[in-house]
This record gives sequence, C-alpha cells and structure tokens, in this order.
Amino acid sequence: MASELSQMETMRQDFISNVSHEIQSPLTSIRGFALALQDETLSVESRRHYLNIIVAESTRVSGLSDNLLKLSALESGNFPFENQVYRLDKQLRDTILASEPQWLEKNIEVEAELEEVTVTAVKDLMTQVWTNLLHNSIKFTPQNGCIHIKLRTVDERVEVEIQDSGIGISEEDLPRIFDRFYKADKARTASGGGSGLGLSLVKKIVELHKGKVTVASRPGEGTAFVVSLPMQKK
Repeated sequence: MASELSQMETMRQDFISNVSHEIQSPLTSIRGFALALQDETLSVESRRHYLNIIVAESTRVSGLSDNLLKLSALESGNFPFENQVYRLDKQLRDTILASEPQWLEKNIEVEAELEEVTVTAVKDLMTQVWTNLLHNSIKFTPQNGCIHIKLRTVDERVEVEIQDSGIGISEEDLPRIFDRFYKADKARTASGGGSGLGLSLVKKIVELHKGKVTVASRPGEGTAFVVSLPMQKK
C-alpha cells in the first residue's frame, strides 16, 4: 500500500511538473516578444515576425489546455459520447484534404488506398485520431517525402495504417510514445514543438472504441501507426 501511494505521488508530481513546463515555456516566449514589441524602432518585418510567434505560442497553450480537458473528460467517463454510423473511408479522405496545405507546403506525396467501410463510432473523436496521426506524419516527414494511408478489413476488424518516410523513432523511445508529455529524441522535439499529448489522446480514444493502436518504426526509415477497430455486427 505504501509503495503504491508513493508511486502515485511520484506520478502526480511528474504530471504537475510536466504541465507547468509545457505552459511556462510558451508563456515565457509570449511575454518576451510582447515586451520586444514595445520598442518603437522595430521594423515592420520584425514586428510582424514577433506577432506571428505570439499567435503560434498562444495557439500552442490553447491546444494544450484543450487536450488536457479532453483527456480528463475521457478518463472520467463524462464525455458526451454519441455513436453514429458513417463511412470511415470518407472521413479519412476528408482528413487528408483538410491537411492538404501542410503536406503541400513540404511537397509530400500522400497516397491513399481506402476500402469502402462503414463503422459505428463517435465521429468527432475519431476525426481527432486521424488528424493527430496524420499531422504527426507530416511534421516528421522531410521535404519531398511520402505518406501512405491504407484502410482495409482484416477478419473481424477494421485497420487503418498511416505510414510515412519520416525520421523514425528509436527503439528505446517506442514503448513510451503514448505516455503523456513524453517526447522522443531531440530531433523530433526540436522540429515539432508539440505538447506530447496528441498520441496519449489517440490511444485513449481508440481504447474507448475497444480498439488498439500500435506503432512500428526505425530511425531514418519512417514510422507506421496501425489503428485496429472491431468490425460492427450487422
């Protein structure tokens, strides 16, 4: 009992420390650039650059808060779940199109092989899953890379695979990438600037749908996430 309580206290302190760090970092940046804007001798270009950074960092804080609230609601069971029947292939196609500015900017080739599949799920939550996974792939795939998305039925399950030609994840980082606030190697962290909550949210949502999410990756060879969901009985 004492050991379990000690472990819980350590986890609580780690969580508070991580949240504080993730909030403090962008707030420090916002304050610094807001103070810099008081310099009346700044050029228009510098002023615009500082304002863009402030907008980006405030968006980051907002996203962190939103993800924390979603995780809290999902874990407490207070999220207003509303299952509906819809076409998963269409949802994936819409997600790809919504992310088009991001992958076009990096000249990434996105290929999709989508079977026509109908599922029963919480549509908004599943959109969050595909958006997070696709944005991750775009973020860590270099210029002129490629992303391949597959939707298929395997036995009694539906599988969605998102595979990229990105920088990959080290073997030691793989077991922990779904942990809250965990960020893999410095190359991924430095190029992303995310909060480390996206994959935690993905895992929780998939598990709520009685599914599972797995990942395979090697540094320099890309990453593949596979989401497996139970096939609905007709």
